[in-house]
Amino acid sequence: MKVEIIAYTLGDAILAARSGADRLEVITAPQEGGLTPSFGLVQQIQERTQIDIRVMIRPHSRHFYYDEEDIATMLQDIAAFRHLGISGFVLGALTRNNKVDENSLVRLLDAADGLPVTFHKAFDEVAHFAEALDTLSRHPQITHILTSGGRPSALENSAVDTISELVRLSQPYGISIMPGGGLHHDGLEEFLGRTLVKELHMGSGARLDNNLLQPIDSELLLKVRHIADRF
Repeated sequence: MKVEIIAYTLGDAILAARSGADRLEVITAPQEGGLTPSFGLVQQIQERTQIDIRVMIRPHSRHFYYDEEDIATMLQDIAAFRHLGISGFVLGALTRNNKVDENSLVRLLDAADGLPVTFHKAFDEVAHFAEALDTLSRHPQITHILTSGGRPSALENSAVDTISELVRLSQPYGISIMPGGGLHHDGLEEFLGRTLVKELHMGSGARLDNNLLQPIDSELLLKVRHIADRF
C-alpha cells in the first residue's frame, strides 16, 4: 500500500518523507484545490529529499477546460519541471461537456516525454466514469486516477461503492485508482478493506487539526502509515 501526501512547502515535504510517505503531490494554493507550484519549491524538495515527486500542472482554478493560452502555459511548466528529474506529473483536462479532453491530454502527455501521469480530480466532474476510464486507458502514461468517487469525501458510502467499482473496472487497464478527498485515519482500515485500492492520497487527514492549511502532523501520518502497512 503506497501513501501519497500533498506538500506545498519544503517543510511539508521533508516531514512527510520522514514520516512514512511514499510519494508527494507537490502543489501550491491548497485552498483552491492545488495549482502549479513554483520551480524553486520543486527544486528544493528534489534536492532535500529522496522521495518520489509528482508535480501538479494546473494553471488556474476556474474550471478544468483549458484554452490554447492555458495549454501553452502548461506545456512550458512541464518542460521546465521535467528537466529537474521529477518522478511524474499530476494533471487533467476536460471538454466543456465534461468529457476527458483527449486532444489536450495527448499534447500534455507528449510534453511529459514518457514520465508517468496522475489524472487528477477533474475525473470527479466527468459525465460518465466508465467512459472516462476507457478514454484514459488508451494512454499508458496515465498510471493513476485520483478520485473521491464523485463525492466531497471518499469515505461516504456512495463514494466507497463508486471507488470499488472503478477499481474493478480498472484492473484490465493497469491504472491505479487512488482515492483522495476526506480520508483520515478514522475509518481508513474499513475503507481500504472494502475498496481494495492499492494506494491512497491524503491532504488534510495528515495535518494538524485535519486542516489542509496546517503543517503535517508526523504522528498522524505515522498512524496512517501503520494502517496502510496492514494491506
